[in-house]
Amino acid sequence: MKNTTIAPSTRPHVIIVGAGFAGLRVARGLRGAPVDVTVIDKHNYHTFIPLLYQVATAGLEPEAIAHPVRRIVAAPNVRFRLASVTGVDLQQRRVTTDAGDFAYDYLVLAAGSVTNFFGLESVAEQATTLRELDDAETVRDRVLSSFEAAAAEKSPARRRALMTTVLVGGGPTGVELAGALAELRRHVLPRDFPELDVSQARILLLEASDRLLEAMPQRMQRKAFEKLRSMGVEVQLGARVTDADERGVTLSDGERIDAAAIVWVAGLRASPLAHALSDAPLGAAGRVIVSRSLNVPDHPEVFVIGDMAHAGGRDNPPHPMVAPVAIQQGGLVAESILRQTQGKKPRAFHYKDPGTMVTIGRSSAVARVYGVPFTGFVAWLLWLTVHIVWLIGFRNRALVLVNWAWNYFTYERGVRLIRRRR
Repeated sequence: MKNTTIAPSTRPHVIIVGAGFAGLRVARGLRGAPVDVTVIDKHNYHTFIPLLYQVATAGLEPEAIAHPVRRIVAAPNVRFRLASVTGVDLQQRRVTTDAGDFAYDYLVLAAGSVTNFFGLESVAEQATTLRELDDAETVRDRVLSSFEAAAAEKSPARRRALMTTVLVGGGPTGVELAGALAELRRHVLPRDFPELDVSQARILLLEASDRLLEAMPQRMQRKAFEKLRSMGVEVQLGARVTDADERGVTLSDGERIDAAAIVWVAGLRASPLAHALSDAPLGAAGRVIVSRSLNVPDHPEVFVIGDMAHAGGRDNPPHPMVAPVAIQQGGLVAESILRQTQGKKPRAFHYKDPGTMVTIGRSSAVARVYGVPFTGFVAWLLWLTVHIVWLIGFRNRALVLVNWAWNYFTYERGVRLIRRRR
C-alpha cells in the first residue's frame, strides 16, 4: 500500500477524525477559513443516529437518514478521505490510517462511541446493537425473520418465543424502539401474518436500574413507563441481564427469557481510538479527559469532542453522549482553531442544555425543552419538528416527511424487507 502524506505547506492543516455531529460541525465552521481541512471517516455518509430506531422498525429507508459527507462539507478548503484511523502520533503530529499517513497542524478527534457490553461476552456475541445503519437493518431483519419462522412453527411455546423481542436498556433509544415495535405489532404484523395470533407476541424492555429515562424528571419517567405499559410493552425495572445465547437471555436473579431477537441499547463507551492517545488520560467509559477548552493536556493543537471527550477534568462528571453536546463542542472548536491561528487563546466550553425529547409510539412523546416539560401530542409535535430541522439535506427531510405522513394516516410500514436471514 502506498502511503500518502497530506501536509499543506502554506496554511495550517486541520484533520477532523469522524463525520458525526461533532466533526461535521467543526468542518462547517471552518468552511472558507484560512486553513485547509481534511475530514476522515470510515463511511462516506453521515448517519442521523436519533432516527436509527425508525429504520429498525420498518418506518424509514436507510437512505432517508443518511447523507453523503462530501455533499455536507463541500467547500474549496475542505476535503474528505474515506479511511479508518488506526493510530495517532501526538509527538510527530501524524494520523495513521489504512489509506496512508496524514500530517496535521491541528487535530480534532470526534470518532464518537461504540456499544458498551460491560464485559458480557455472551451478550456481545448474541445481541444486536443500534449504532449504525447496518445495525438498524439487522434489527429489522431479525424481528421480521422471527415472525416468518413463527408462522411455520408447530410448537406453541416455541412459536411464542419466536415472537418475543428483548430490548436491554431503558434510556431514550430503548424507550423509542419499544414504542415503535409496539406500534408495528399492533397495526402491521396482524395483517402480514393472519395465520399467527400476534397478540401473543411479547416486547420486553429490561432496565437494570429502578427507572426509565434517568436524565428526565420523575413525572416524565412515570409518563413514559405508563405509556409503554398501555401499549403492551412489558417493562421490567431492576432487571439485569447477565448471560445470553441464541435462544434468549438470563437475568441476575436466574430468570430465563426465551426470545428470538435481543437488542442491546444499555450503554456506550468512547471509540477505541481513545486508547491510541498514549499521552492522554482516560476517564469513565474510556473517554479522553480534556481541558475546559477541549484540548488534550500538553497538546493545545489536539481537540477531543463529542462522545470521546470527558470535559472539565477527572473530578467533574462528563457531559451526556448526545447530539446537542457534540454540536456545541464542534462549534466552539472551530472558533478555537481560528483563534489559535491568530495567536489568541481558545475559550472554555460551557454546555447549554436544550433539553431531551423521547417519542413513544404514535402521537405521543415526553420532552423537556429548556426546563419546560411537555407530554403527549404536543411533545410529539415538538419532537417531530426538531428532528426534521436537524436532518441534513432537503431530500432527506422530504423522504422522512412523506414516510411519516404515510405511516400516520395508513398505519403502514413500507420497508418490511428482510435483507439478510440469520
